[in-house]
Amino acid sequence: MNASTSAVMDFLDEEIALLKNENRLVRLRVLTGRQAPVSVVDGKKVVNLTSNNYLDLTEHPKLMAAAKAAVDSHGVGTAAVRPIIGTQDIHLALEEKLARFKGTQACLVFQSGFTVNVACCQSLMSSDKDLLISDELNHASIIDGARLAKSPRKIYPHADMKALEAILQSPEARAARRKMIVTDGVFSMDGDVAPLPEIVALAEKYGAFVMVDDAHASGVMGPNGRGTPAHFGLSDRVQIQIGTLSKAVGSIGGYVAGERRLIDYLISVARPFTFSSSHPPSVVATCAAAVDVMLAEPERIQKLWDNAHHFKAGLKKLGFDTGASQTPITPVMVGDTKKAKEFSARLFDEGVFALAITFPIVARGRDRLRTIVSSGHTTKDLDFALEKFGKVGRELGLIG
Repeated sequence: MNASTSAVMDFLDEEIALLKNENRLVRLRVLTGRQAPVSVVDGKKVVNLTSNNYLDLTEHPKLMAAAKAAVDSHGVGTAAVRPIIGTQDIHLALEEKLARFKGTQACLVFQSGFTVNVACCQSLMSSDKDLLISDELNHASIIDGARLAKSPRKIYPHADMKALEAILQSPEARAARRKMIVTDGVFSMDGDVAPLPEIVALAEKYGAFVMVDDAHASGVMGPNGRGTPAHFGLSDRVQIQIGTLSKAVGSIGGYVAGERRLIDYLISVARPFTFSSSHPPSVVATCAAAVDVMLAEPERIQKLWDNAHHFKAGLKKLGFDTGASQTPITPVMVGDTKKAKEFSARLFDEGVFALAITFPIVARGRDRLRTIVSSGHTTKDLDFALEKFGKVGRELGLIG
């Protein structure tokens, strides 16, 4: 590219400089080999407390065998979108399996959890006469989906049920053609759980329907990892259940589960579904095998929770603030962007990978390290990490 052609892109230098000044320029970490409890990241062996591989399924032999067999039987890809010729028999089999797992009539698989949230918000809130009501700490995909919806939106303070009821009582809500309350099941930055029984009760009282994004609850909460609606005994009262195949399942993708008519509608109108090529057979088979493992090996979920309790207790004993976490997502609150990044870097040098989460991803003063344990971590792994948290935390003056 010659200089004059390239010059029109010089604005990127200013944008990158601004990102650097705000500590927002992202440098990709490189994982060598498998995503595992102890991994090689940027060439260094570290206890991995950053992955969403909750059930340590990324290297499960049954999943790997299923992927290899699907390549032999169905090829490496479909080269088509689902509504044309990109739906194979194994796609339908996976959706039927997921529907049974979630206790719903039907299910539809999307390319990612992000796209399924965008699709549902955009497709179901299709008029300026509708109203989308969202928790302020919902995932970015819900925020973007709400922006693409034609309906107005109202945001309630995190988990504030009085504020939610006030919105539902408002003239705008009373006049709405349809009302949808959207919440994460488990909130990805703080690890707390949505007050789903209260949300469902308010929805039923005021004629709204509920959509729950269970990305971080899939495989983690509820019987055999069925999610927060199952955890609270509300599977038949939550109209739209969103799950992911990219975290505990160890593969890639997302899905929506609900009534058959919901799925039929989304197949016809959801733009991310219509205009994106379908999952390759190896991915579909991997996800199906993961559901089988969650049903057959519930001890994995129990080990995950045992590890989470052990690690949280160790952090608290050291004197760290772990916020409102109720799940294997455990924030270690720091409160300062520079110090959080330094804490993460120093831990990495000591052999522990725990990512710093800073403004603008979280509010100013809420900077933290976000840790996630898995069922694959050994007690030795976690105790090593706790030792290093204590060492570096004392050196930085974060704990006494």
